[in-house]
Amino acid sequence: MMINQLKAGAALNYVSIMLNMVVGLVYTPYMLRMLGQSEYGLYSLAASIIAYLTVLDLGFGNAIVRYTAKFEAEGKKREQQEMFGMFFLLYIGIGLIAIVVGTLLCLNVDRMFSVNMTALEVNRTRIMLWLMTFNLAFTFPMSIWGSIMTAYERFVFQRLVSIVRSVLNPVVMILLLVVGYKAVAMVVVTTLFNIITLIINFYYCRYKLYVKIRFGHFNSAFLKEVSIYSFWIFLNAIIDRIYWSTGQFVLGMYRGTVAVAVYSVAIQLTQMFMMFSTAISGVFLPKVTAMVTYGGNEKEISDLFIRTGRIQYIVMSFILSAFVVFGRPFIQLWAGEGYEEAYYVSLLFFFSLLIPLIQNLGITILQARNQMRFRSVCYVIIAFCCLAFSIYGTRKWGMMGCAYATAGALLLGQGLVMNIYYKGRQGIDISRFWCEIGRMSIMPVIFVILCLWTVNHWEINLTIPVVFIYSVAVFVVLYALLFWFMSMNAYERNLFISPLKKITI
Repeated sequence: MMINQLKAGAALNYVSIMLNMVVGLVYTPYMLRMLGQSEYGLYSLAASIIAYLTVLDLGFGNAIVRYTAKFEAEGKKREQQEMFGMFFLLYIGIGLIAIVVGTLLCLNVDRMFSVNMTALEVNRTRIMLWLMTFNLAFTFPMSIWGSIMTAYERFVFQRLVSIVRSVLNPVVMILLLVVGYKAVAMVVVTTLFNIITLIINFYYCRYKLYVKIRFGHFNSAFLKEVSIYSFWIFLNAIIDRIYWSTGQFVLGMYRGTVAVAVYSVAIQLTQMFMMFSTAISGVFLPKVTAMVTYGGNEKEISDLFIRTGRIQYIVMSFILSAFVVFGRPFIQLWAGEGYEEAYYVSLLFFFSLLIPLIQNLGITILQARNQMRFRSVCYVIIAFCCLAFSIYGTRKWGMMGCAYATAGALLLGQGLVMNIYYKGRQGIDISRFWCEIGRMSIMPVIFVILCLWTVNHWEINLTIPVVFIYSVAVFVVLYALLFWFMSMNAYERNLFISPLKKITI
């Protein structure tokens, strides 16, 4: 039964991911056109502000999953129930803190945004912040039920609820947008769906899993152990928020809602770009963990690091190359007029993220060696530098200044500093890595330059949908053939051929 849960849960997880991507690609352009830049900017701004408060989770969600599974395996039901009670009370306290902080934010909306926003926009932002604060405060204590379901490996139910929510949420949103409702209504719908989901999780845990909570036993030693485990997760959450929420907040303060809307579109595209790398790296994690754990030498680890990086680069370079050529007309067709600058912001993020995305295996190596401290501290320092330069860049150069600050921080921390660390302290052959990536890049660089020249020389209008689709199809076929023969080695070709051989046999 559990094996079925795992397999079905994994399958439904991929369905959920693909569905969210499809919904995002189909629903987002409709929403952008119905809302308009100003309203979408207000919605994105409010969401980015509240996103900072999510770090109050302190990494406890992951800790609940870990220790619930641990106690369950050890048959310690009472300790498990006492832990639930402890975290439930902690989350209530965190929820109250969220309400206090959210209230302070709501009361100071005028002071933060009145310079570049109208009185009506400020008022709508305040309403959305109130709703989002209530949503978050309710979510904190109720989130334990989702963590418990994960620990009990009830993946099928979780994924089914997620899929239903992913479908119903945009459907209801579209109906409201057609009627004439705007950003505030979207926040109301999101809040209602979230509350319903959390209540469903509670009933499932209470009446299907028969989960009980015991109050009155607060184990300070256990809390200390959990806090140490959660600390690094908490740091990473802070880093993510600084990188991907600061821009909207700063732009809202100094440049207004239109800039926030354009920047948010770029962030959405960037997150899609990152998803591809995460999906690829997961396949190699068990192997590298075993290798590091059982004493693999530096050459073996370097070989795997390079091999994995090359495979990730195959996919990431294709997406990046296609976006360089077709990104501008795609944004125009997808998002509509007025979002052209999102192309340049996205390009900055894509290029700056390429290094850490094709080196994801480095994180696994550090985790296996229990040497995550340097990376976490380094990223925190760089992230706060990013915050400072984002404010300066936005005030001086606007949206692109904010993007330059974020991209520069990513290149400095996740690119330069970590590569020096991988080479000097982890013994990874970074020089050979970049030599191989450099050789692989010759074909894409030349091909992209020729494509851009062709489009400009022949004045091909890629904003015509038929022309766009035909051009993309030709690009994909030619790129795949050229990359296959000029950039890939025998091992990589075999990775693609092997599954086809199994199907045909």
